[in-house]
Amino acid sequence: MADLYDLLQRPSLDDPLMIVTLEGWVDAGLGAAAALAALLGTVATDVVANFDVDSLLDHRARRPVVRIVDGVNTGLMWPEIQLRSGRTSEGRDILFLVGPEPDHQWRAFCTAVAELAGAFGVQLVVGLGAFPAPVPHTRQTRLVATATSAELAHRVGFIPGTIDVPAGVQAGLERRFAELGIPAVGLWARVPHYAAAMPYPEASVVLLEGLAALTGVHADATELRAAAQSTRTRLDELVANSEEHATLVRQLETAVDAEIERPLGSSLPSGDELAAELERFLREENP
Repeated sequence: MADLYDLLQRPSLDDPLMIVTLEGWVDAGLGAAAALAALLGTVATDVVANFDVDSLLDHRARRPVVRIVDGVNTGLMWPEIQLRSGRTSEGRDILFLVGPEPDHQWRAFCTAVAELAGAFGVQLVVGLGAFPAPVPHTRQTRLVATATSAELAHRVGFIPGTIDVPAGVQAGLERRFAELGIPAVGLWARVPHYAAAMPYPEASVVLLEGLAALTGVHADATELRAAAQSTRTRLDELVANSEEHATLVRQLETAVDAEIERPLGSSLPSGDELAAELERFLREENP
């Protein structure tokens, strides 16, 4: 599937990690986007491959930006899907798959990415995301996983039972990696459903903590932690002004506190409940 990308260089990488964060899919509270920004602020990267956005994107939905100077069209800034490489200060090689989620040719795109992962000897793929959930902002944000194996899912925690929800391309990538024997895990932060449409920095902090626990890769989250505290304070003030909202938060606190007393893999809200919340969020994001 090399026709879908232009390989610009072949860096020598030592058992690299691949991190996948594609814009446009479920990213409640911009949790993954801000986590990626923190990572890229820590690791200098170079472009390894550019994907063919004319084949993969609908430019009417993701329009390029035209720059006009004194009435003169001086150029277009096109959206980009890229594979970038970098090395942490500890010497860990990382490949970042970044850019908008493709609109077209998902199967071919997943195959192309998996081919690149295999060619560079990727040992683990980690996707980052966040979804709206029936949880309160007054309790610590928790992660759940989707993965290519039960062992990986158990290391993070998971939603028990069977869930059918609309898929993002990250799900297709996980399946393709599984077929090639490349371990892959998606880290998903649970964001309070009533805060899903606003920046929710705590989701980013927890995603970075989960990534560090799983891979040893760290990023500076100082600014995100401060922003998370400010967001918490603002939400506290809003809830305090509404008895209806305060009642909702208390109910969510009771449910989440009951979860904490039991193992994560068997204590989350039901798959049906989370699926319904996710589908509602997607309808609101894509009317």
